[in-house]
Amino acid sequence: MSLAKHPPTGKPAAPLQQQVAPQDVGLCPQRTQHLLDVLQAEVDCQRLPGAVVVIARHGQLALFESVGALDPATGLAMPRDAIFRIYSMTKPIVSVAALMLMEQGKLLLNDPVAKYLPEFGKQQVATRVDGAVQLSPVRRDATLQDLLRHTAGLTYEFMGNAPVQRQYAQVRVGSRERSNAEMAHELAALPLMCEPGSAWEYSRATDVLGRVIEVISGQTLGAFLQDHILAPLGMQETGFSVAEKNHGRIAEPFARDPEGGVQMQVIDVRQPAALESGGGGLTSTAADYLRFMQFMLNKGTLNGVRLLSPRTVAFMTADHLGDTPVFSKASRDLLPAGHGFGLGFAVRKTLGMAPVPGSVGSYFWGGMAGTTFFIDPAEGLLACLMLQAPNQREYYRMLFRDLVYAALVD
Repeated sequence: MSLAKHPPTGKPAAPLQQQVAPQDVGLCPQRTQHLLDVLQAEVDCQRLPGAVVVIARHGQLALFESVGALDPATGLAMPRDAIFRIYSMTKPIVSVAALMLMEQGKLLLNDPVAKYLPEFGKQQVATRVDGAVQLSPVRRDATLQDLLRHTAGLTYEFMGNAPVQRQYAQVRVGSRERSNAEMAHELAALPLMCEPGSAWEYSRATDVLGRVIEVISGQTLGAFLQDHILAPLGMQETGFSVAEKNHGRIAEPFARDPEGGVQMQVIDVRQPAALESGGGGLTSTAADYLRFMQFMLNKGTLNGVRLLSPRTVAFMTADHLGDTPVFSKASRDLLPAGHGFGLGFAVRKTLGMAPVPGSVGSYFWGGMAGTTFFIDPAEGLLACLMLQAPNQREYYRMLFRDLVYAALVD
């Protein structure tokens, strides 16, 4: 298919229609098949339980296939409508919710977090002085923009063994038995890893943002997302837990790490939890998340429903870090060279430097259990890989990106 038939650059693509042949949107059929063959080989050598792959371009679905098993314990074949724990792929959706409230005039991004959660008004920073940890008041309060771009001074307990991270672990700050309000109170009482605004440290910031959304809206985070994002976009199978009738479609990882490591335990999504984690609690399907990606690529609209303005989407997907340093090695490992971070996504700033291909302006993120997605506006391209292989997530994230761009031949 010639380039002349593609939507003009800069204009939203049409809503996703029925599947087309890969060559109709500039993808090589043999190379898209090779992508599937590589994933099948990973299944055959028992390194990957199974996966669902989605690629779309110019508003048309070019690849939607599954490989392997839904649950390696049963051997049931992976269906295309399998339900996955998407962990941190929750963050972009919750970030959109915050930006919708901004557009409605209900918050400003430079509002202090303490305006909505007063317990964050007296935070302290932990620093090492002569080998001892000392606490000092923050020089400035964290803002909502800091939460969105992970510069609020917070951290994750599983990303290191620093004194602050050990405190997170000791109080089980991420316990799913606490409500969002209780989690926020617990977290606010703990010291910060660094001064707000001083460094990028991947963290529980989007969990706190979820609580801010609850305070502003008067709804639980799950109810707000359902009413204002999931239902309007037709994401009918995305939520913080999975209904009993759909338990047979939940994808599962191996019981033991195929490479002999300590297998990460995934969350139980069969029963509702008290915590509706804005940073990592949602489950979804490949088809549902494709709708969210197409909404973003369309600059805030899908099937006649507009949730954000095109300018707000451009603002979200711009780099918000500039020269801000990355605080820890664990965070650096998540942010490839040549990338910054926007409001919910990593954003590519240069064509080179990163170890994977992609256009300047493309953006992506992934989840701890292995799910990953990227959006390339310059190419009109969306791609999502859904799998549950926690210990191999970085490998498959990079492999998938390489293979998708290898198939792009127009």
